[in-house]
Formats: sequence, structure tokens, C-alpha cells
Amino acid sequence: MKIALDPYMHRHLSLPEMCRLTKELGYDYIELSPRADFLQWWTRPRVYPERIQSFKQALKQHDVGLASLQPMYRWSSPYRDEWEVAIDNWKRTIEIAVDMDAPLLVSEFGRGGSPERSAADRSGSHTAEACENAFWRSMDILVPLLEREGLTLSIEPHPEDWLERIDPAVEIIKAINSPAVKCSYIAPHSFYYGDDLAESIRATQGLLAHARIADTFNHKASSQLRYIVNPPGSTARVHQHLNIGEGEIDWDVFFRTLHECGFDGVLSSCVFAWEEQAEASSRFMRQAIQRHVDRYWG
Repeated sequence: MKIALDPYMHRHLSLPEMCRLTKELGYDYIELSPRADFLQWWTRPRVYPERIQSFKQALKQHDVGLASLQPMYRWSSPYRDEWEVAIDNWKRTIEIAVDMDAPLLVSEFGRGGSPERSAADRSGSHTAEACENAFWRSMDILVPLLEREGLTLSIEPHPEDWLERIDPAVEIIKAINSPAVKCSYIAPHSFYYGDDLAESIRATQGLLAHARIADTFNHKASSQLRYIVNPPGSTARVHQHLNIGEGEIDWDVFFRTLHECGFDGVLSSCVFAWEEQAEASSRFMRQAIQRHVDRYWG
């Protein structure tokens, strides 16, 4: 098992400085989420040979591994121009993953296609059906490339994706039917995935390569004032990325079920809420994750 840090709260640091700090915070692995000087959100990676060599040298110098890369492109867009750009960016990212010796790519099914967005789109082109069909076109192109390069792609349904629940996401991953495509479980999205935490995790058994660790409150709780979002009736997909123990996830159930399912992939700390105390938060999460790993994996 690899315990990794998503260093988003430390993104102001250069890539070499990020490697140094990651090690100082107690992590042996990095999960590199989008950042302006590498895999930028939605646009072509800002990566060139000198940057790759500098990054690899810093990883080696500080004895830190690159557990995963997180590309974010509109591969489920029903708009042809957006989709074509996304595929070009994915192809470049696969090249970068090979150059960086990064075996795992993690991403999402793709924003859009939510019931609210579908209803607001009078053209009818941004429905969940249209987004899913665009996603399948992407799989037809990208899966052979991933298989050829020996990479693994791990996907999760995200709040406001065309797919938000875990059960249909697992069904689609099974239908892709490739050893190169696996499932991610993002703990702070648990209350969108389904109503039973343990059952949602069990649904991924045999496919789960990656889990992200952060706490959140239950947006479906009975109190209508648990969240106050204006205007009233907003359909905003509210969730948090908090330190373990600051929300309402049952962490004993979470880690016990992962263990029962035989999980042995990447566990990444992905707290985003405390940039004013980012280092303290990252240290706390490293220790908290290790306590649960020691309890259930020995």
C-alpha cells in the first residue's frame, strides 16, 4: 500500500520544493493533482523535457515516489471541439506518465449531464446520455494506449458528474473490461455515492486501485440547516475535504471495509480546507491514516 499526499494546499511551492516538503511531512509518495506548472486544469500540460528531468531529480533526491497523476480534461463533453481537445491532452498526459514512471492516472467521469444542467440546456445536447456516449468514445481511443504503455487509469464519479453514484460507475468500469481501467473511491464524496458506506465500498471490490482520504459532513442529513446555501433550493453539490474526525464519515467502517475487500492500492490524503495551516493538516492526516492502516492491516 502507498500512502500519498495530494499537495494541492502546497501548490505555491515549486515542484522540487514540494518534493522536499512532502518528505518532511512524513510521506513517501505524492499524488500530483492539477497545478499550473504541470498538469493544468482543462488545458494542455505545461510540461517539457527540462521540467520532467528537474522533477524526477527532486523525487530521487528526497526519496519520494510519484504514486499517481490526476489529469482533468473534458473527455465526456458532448461538444466536439471540447472533446477533441480533451483527447489530445489525454494523449500528451499518457506520454508524460510514461516519462515520469507514474503507473497510475486518476480522474473523474466528467462534469456535466447532471439533471439540473440537462434541464437548463434547451438544445438537449448536454444530457447524461450525451455525456456518457462521449465518454465511451474516449475509452475506445484511450484504453488501447493505456494497455500498450502498461498504465492504470482509475476513475470515480464526482458530484455534478453525469454519473454521481458508485454502483453504476462500477458497472461501466466492468463493461470497459480492461485490466488498465480501475475504480477510485473518494471518501468525501461518500454521501453522493450511496446511502450505506460499507456497501458502497464493497461495490468496488476487485476493481479498487485508489482511495482518497478526507472528511465531510452528510449533505443528506435531516436538518435542512446543516448547510446554508443561497438562494434557497440551490442544487449546488456541497461537500468538504476536511481532516479526519472533523466531519461525519465513520472511519472505522471505512478502513475496516477497505481491509475486508483486500485493498492494497494508493491511499492519498486530499484535505483542501485548511490552507492557513496546511503543513499541520498534512502531518495530522499522515499520522491519522497510519493509525487506521496499522489497526486493520497490522
